[in-house]
Amino acid sequence: MSLRHISLSDGERLAVWESGPEDAPACLFLHGFPENHRAWRHQIAHLESAYRCIAPDLRGYGASSKPADVAAYATPRLAGDVLELANALGLERFTLLGHDWGGLLAWEVATAAPDRLEALVVANAPHPALFQHVLNTDPAQLAASAYIDLLRDPAIDPVLAEHGLGPVLQRAFGDGALRAMEREELGALLKQWRDPAAALAMVNWYRASGITLPDAAAPAAPPPAPQPIATPTLVLWGEADTALLPANLDGLAQWVPHHTITRLPDIGHFSPWQAPEAVNQAISAFMGKNRLS
Repeated sequence: MSLRHISLSDGERLAVWESGPEDAPACLFLHGFPENHRAWRHQIAHLESAYRCIAPDLRGYGASSKPADVAAYATPRLAGDVLELANALGLERFTLLGHDWGGLLAWEVATAAPDRLEALVVANAPHPALFQHVLNTDPAQLAASAYIDLLRDPAIDPVLAEHGLGPVLQRAFGDGALRAMEREELGALLKQWRDPAAALAMVNWYRASGITLPDAAAPAAPPPAPQPIATPTLVLWGEADTALLPANLDGLAQWVPHHTITRLPDIGHFSPWQAPEAVNQAISAFMGKNRLS
């Protein structure tokens, strides 16, 4: 199905992919870095006969607007985009599914507007407050997150302008899991990454975020008081993820009392397309258990 554009209150526009019956329960899918609306394609194909499936290119990605100002990518504004999109599409309540940065936005929406959510599904995306605590206390996660400093470094901007995001990704992650993606899908992403405006927009998500990488020698800051999320939540975790370690699941019950964790051994960061059958099965079981079908 082709994309259509939805205008936001600040004048920016999101490109949106929709499928499934318009009168069915709604599922809103949020992709992560450095992908686009097709990141959840296998799950949409699995669910679209019974659910209204909606997948945007998030701000800065794909066919959506790419403002140049770093402040345009502050996490609260990005989470606001999700709620504005839901309002524009007439979604009073919906199931929210997010991977990577899309998962972080899903956590933010669940905290800010829990009354809008039927359920929450998060894949390889730690709860933001818990992630910061793990960064503060776990040397392995701090080392695994060193790429954040690279993406925030203005020294990469000339490379982004001349060559796009590809060389920076290779420097940060090596050839990475994306090389295992279907050729057509990867080809479309490579084309998008060559756009200098898109390349800068994608790294601006990191530059505008409140994530801090502490000095490894500094005393660890105490964890914040939990603000529990009451929404029924499924957490999917590829345990071979080298950027976000399974330690991010420790203590999750304090933040999300009603959660289910599905661990995916030998699966990396991009679990929705690296293990589509296992992910689809877990989502179907979770949605059935929570009477969402």
